[in-house]
Amino acid sequence: MDDPFTFGRIAATNAISDVYAMGGRPVTALNLVFFPSCSLDREVMAEILRGGQQVLSEAGVCLVGGHTVEDDELKYGLAVTGLVDPERIVRNNTPRPGDRLILTKPLGTGIISTAIKGEIASAEQIREAVGWMTRSNRRASELMLSCGASAATDVTGFGLIGHACEMAGAGEVTLSLQIDDIGLMNGVADLVAGGMVPAGAYRNRDHFGRRISGLPHSADSLLPLFDPQTSGGLLISLPPEGAESYLRKSSEEGLYAAVIGSVLAKGESPVAVI
Repeated sequence: MDDPFTFGRIAATNAISDVYAMGGRPVTALNLVFFPSCSLDREVMAEILRGGQQVLSEAGVCLVGGHTVEDDELKYGLAVTGLVDPERIVRNNTPRPGDRLILTKPLGTGIISTAIKGEIASAEQIREAVGWMTRSNRRASELMLSCGASAATDVTGFGLIGHACEMAGAGEVTLSLQIDDIGLMNGVADLVAGGMVPAGAYRNRDHFGRRISGLPHSADSLLPLFDPQTSGGLLISLPPEGAESYLRKSSEEGLYAAVIGSVLAKGESPVAVI
């Protein structure tokens, strides 16, 4: 993002999401900044840190320090420490056959970011992408705990397919994804048709494509499923009654949640796309 304050907010939201994905509560954070002071004004750094601090304050996370390094390229992130009840940890590789799969944000941030770099993303697309990237997974995490989630992961750099393969674990189950039920941000399909696909999506496809069955992994319609997400939503595995409760509560609170598939007994591949 060109706006440093928004850049900071996205980075912080992304960083604390890993704790939420395990059903934990983020408590402390360290800022990590790599900054080219010879080419950027220090006010840019101040705005980035202000954006990150706003997100931490909203989440009740205490900033306890940080490290700043001179570098040729701007980088900002946070090392986050959280707390979780050992009896209630939600792991990323323990889904059960019969579970329903819920996704809590639509896909497309990598594709829209590529369009931003290519200067063809519309203002509406940028606003939508920023809105999702700065939306906390805190409430989604709280709901999954109350609804008895058996597994969860946040969807980030490996894309939905990559993280679904991760969730399938050692291959004891197959995650069946319904492609028509997977939400995309506005205009993503058109951007894919126009070639606005990040290199990371192709790398994800090359690596994880061999681990899926169903639709041919070379199909353009699958590229958004390989799209590396920044601050993506949670992919949650819930028993049927828990999934119904999750959807009802999400709807009551105006939160995004969509059933995108189910967990099956072990099949020919970790992930099937139908």
